[in-house]
Amino acid sequence: MFDFARDGFAVARGLWSPEFCAACKAEIQRLVAEKGDHGGVLVGLAAASPVFAEAIREPRLLDFLETNIGLPLEFLSDKVAYKSAETSAGSPWHQDWPYWEGPNKVSVWIALDPATKENGCLKLLPGSHTAVATHDGVSAPGEAFGRRLAEGAVDESKAVTVECAVGDAVLFHDLALHASHPNTARTDRWAWI
Repeated sequence: MFDFARDGFAVARGLWSPEFCAACKAEIQRLVAEKGDHGGVLVGLAAASPVFAEAIREPRLLDFLETNIGLPLEFLSDKVAYKSAETSAGSPWHQDWPYWEGPNKVSVWIALDPATKENGCLKLLPGSHTAVATHDGVSAPGEAFGRRLAEGAVDESKAVTVECAVGDAVLFHDLALHASHPNTARTDRWAWI
């Protein structure tokens, strides 16, 4: 369906079992309770938890990465991104590369809850990973995503909405333009990246 080299992203359906994802989500909730709510993002799970230290070495995950990007693989960081029932805003269009620059990297977004258009799943722009986009959008004070595209810079008719079941994974290049839908369902949506 999606080809990483052509589209800048690929999807693995059923990469992890619902049981494994439930254990990951429970561990994340424990860490969030211990470390506090950080505005919907908590970084460094693999360093803080044996559950995630093991998960980053899970053979199906490594096979998915090797198939799409080849070897060698190097783990740099991980985080949880969660939208609670109270979080309604979607994320704006952006690339990840302007946040860290340097050599290109990839992210693997793993659904720990069903991710639907109604609860804020990802949307991506196929083929956008070939160049750095101009991030000249304006964010309100205190708003996340200080590096964003200007409103209307992306032709939404060319975007792909990627709904995911629990355990599905989305691999994307750090230049792949992506955003998320708003959480109009007002339900939780947790993902490990």
